[in-house]
Amino acid sequence: MKIIHCGDLHLDSVMKTNLTAEQARERKNEILLTFEKMIEFAKNNEISVIMIAGDLFDTKNISIKTRNVVIACIEKNPQIDFLYLRGNHDAENFLNGFEETPENLKLFSEIWTSFRYDNIVITGVELNGGNSNAVYDSLVLNRSDTNIVMMHGQESRYSGKDRTEVINLGALKNKNIDYLALGHIHSYKLAPLDQRGMYCYCGCLEGRGYDETGRKGFVLLDTGSGALKSEFIPFSRRVIYEISVDVSGMETTNEAAEAIERETAATPKESLVKVVLNGKVSVESERNINYLKKKFSDVFYSFKIYDQTGYAIYIEDYRYDASLKGEFIRLVLDKNYPEQMQKEIIEAGLKSLAGEAIGS
Repeated sequence: MKIIHCGDLHLDSVMKTNLTAEQARERKNEILLTFEKMIEFAKNNEISVIMIAGDLFDTKNISIKTRNVVIACIEKNPQIDFLYLRGNHDAENFLNGFEETPENLKLFSEIWTSFRYDNIVITGVELNGGNSNAVYDSLVLNRSDTNIVMMHGQESRYSGKDRTEVINLGALKNKNIDYLALGHIHSYKLAPLDQRGMYCYCGCLEGRGYDETGRKGFVLLDTGSGALKSEFIPFSRRVIYEISVDVSGMETTNEAAEAIERETAATPKESLVKVVLNGKVSVESERNINYLKKKFSDVFYSFKIYDQTGYAIYIEDYRYDASLKGEFIRLVLDKNYPEQMQKEIIEAGLKSLAGEAIGS
């Protein structure tokens, strides 16, 4: 038997923080298309069950288009059971307006609910303020079954008082769990739960912001060999990269641009890219971040750049400099400001002394 473990799709996500309005609309459609593509994968690979471990939607106000697409995907694939456990972003009932729930859509509730497939049992519960501490004692699983448990929340080693998204991993040990299928964290993670089982965050299906870097996708479970095996399947249409570029000793914007070109040469052009400049540079160096952002925004689907360089400044170099620049640098260095603040003050001051507009 083959099972897909997915979650945190966040369909209908707005995504306007880092993207243009046109890109945000495009990405919203791309995420929905990736969901459809995953179901096509399931259809072509004889998947029996798709477990959705929370946050299928990003908002409680679901568009008619998205709701209709999701329902159509479920209804057109009656050979696949869709086990949907709501997360903290999901609407109470996205089926409002439909006469009946598709037979192959299985829902969970605030008490443990189980679905059996021969000796494989999939059990889940939706956490809330009233049950978040009590659910662990009421979970009873048969030792002879292959037990998969679904939950949505932040992993913890203890109970989270009045925090419904906290999952107490310690309280789930020695419960005969073979695979704990989790949602809420947007990066893939597989780790031991106890001597018998593992717990897994499948991550999100598509990265949406620059804090969701790396390959995204779903987990494929297979019991065909008699044992439960899991494999992460990268599946996202686009990937978000964070690339560190060392510009130590570089004096000009052009040199920084050449370094960025070298470090991003193998990065697909359809990607979302965040470049972080680091290293030590002289106070005489110049880097126009606005220019660099514009230059590489035309190369990649979306591009952000952060300048985290520091100045290689030694007070002895300016101790006897009688110029206004020397006096200014000595004054800043004597204040023992934090390094980033020191850099920003010196940068602004040198631009001002040179007659250049600050922020240009």
